[in-house]
Amino acid sequence: MNINNPNATPVSRRSILTAGGAALAVVLGLSGCAQEDALAQQARAGDNKNYVAGDGSVTEFAVGDRKSPVALQGTLFDGTTVTAEAFQGKVTVLNFWFAACAPCRVEAPSLEALHQEFKSQGVQFFGVNLRDEKATAEAFDKTFNLTYPSFNDKDGGVLLAVSGLVPPGAVPTTLVLDKQGRVASRVLGEIQKGTLKSLIAAAVAE
Repeated sequence: MNINNPNATPVSRRSILTAGGAALAVVLGLSGCAQEDALAQQARAGDNKNYVAGDGSVTEFAVGDRKSPVALQGTLFDGTTVTAEAFQGKVTVLNFWFAACAPCRVEAPSLEALHQEFKSQGVQFFGVNLRDEKATAEAFDKTFNLTYPSFNDKDGGVLLAVSGLVPPGAVPTTLVLDKQGRVASRVLGEIQKGTLKSLIAAAVAE
């Protein structure tokens, strides 16, 4: 499912326009520390087991065309409740994932690297785990040395709050929220580190 917004501005610096015009094909890269992971190798081979892959499109929404701030409330795996107020005044990255998703494992080191790069600028990262029990999610974090928290979203509350922007089953999906909590950009499928960096930097500069 794609957003039918004629005013959405595709990211073009690191992408190639597809025939549809709104979707962009992103060059996929593998991080060195993920290459030895079996499911990451599966993703590299293009074997879409255990997940429904996004189509690889990147969409950037012009400031005047963004919808209302995301109104979500969820609970992190550590028990902390997070509400929409936490997104005000900060750029936020939401990454939808689960542990058996092969491209989620490939992109995890890049997400952590960007988290470290941008946290001094006030950018906050949250994972949104759609399927796993706490022990499985924590094992994933340990494997990939992730230091940002994740929502336990097995009940789908966070996913519902961004209904229409994150297609059901399209994992991974990554959203960048602007300082008002509105969706500024979206990546369907595995992120390309340089592309996501550009999207985050653009939101920070606003």
